Amino acid sequence: MTELSRIANPAPGFQSHPNYQIEILPCAKRLRATFAGHTVFDTLDAVILRETKHLPVYYVPRGDVDMALMTRTEHTTHCPFKGDASYFSLQHGERVAENAVWTYETPFDECHPIKDFLAFYWDRLDHWYEEDDEVFVHARDPKARIDILASARPVRVEAAGATIAETTRALFLFETGLPVRYYVPLEDVRQDLLISSETQTRCPYKGTAHYHHVKIGETVINDAVWHYPNPLDEVGRIAGYLCFYPEKVGRLTIDGRDVQLAV
Repeated sequence: MTELSRIANPAPGFQSHPNYQIEILPCAKRLRATFAGHTVFDTLDAVILRETKHLPVYYVPRGDVDMALMTRTEHTTHCPFKGDASYFSLQHGERVAENAVWTYETPFDECHPIKDFLAFYWDRLDHWYEEDDEVFVHARDPKARIDILASARPVRVEAAGATIAETTRALFLFETGLPVRYYVPLEDVRQDLLISSETQTRCPYKGTAHYHHVKIGETVINDAVWHYPNPLDEVGRIAGYLCFYPEKVGRLTIDGRDVQLAV
């Protein structure tokens, strides 16, 4: 619908920056969300806002939102790229989510498409759905991509002087904006060195990850390994594979070359 990059004649108050972009794109999906067992919105006309240094955010037309759940507050914020945001609290029964909803009622001209739209803090709502599939953590970025490629290049993982995993049957996962991850078949991992962890995390593109600690002698490396026992269909190939944090284990090599990543 619109894209911001270099603006020759910015609106009053609007800041342009050659390295900062905002894109507002139409969303063809049916989008729904619930709070305290009640549908907050159900729309076919949402837009998705992509912004430098931020996760993508859905904006929903006010006409598709149950405004009876909303109470305007005095809270406001200012964005140098979008304008002044007003806020609403969300309430149903005894459940209240303070300042869970925001809107730009008089956005800068460059962001005019989000006028009369509302945005919601993802974790303040209970469930989000794209069509009939539940989505977790944040909106899926339409420009994000995951490629999973089989590789015979030798992958070796070491910690505390022991080899934890070694394979020539890894899957290399390439995800937009993130470091390459190396998934090793369970059969090629020293499972006797793993301890189940209670940690779980969610990814909107892959599903729910479960974790393991690595224990070698008296050395324990917490949550050094993760896997997706029931990955989303789109990445189903990684079921039965484990992935290691290079920055947590002592050494991870691909074809004899060290992999070093920041947390």
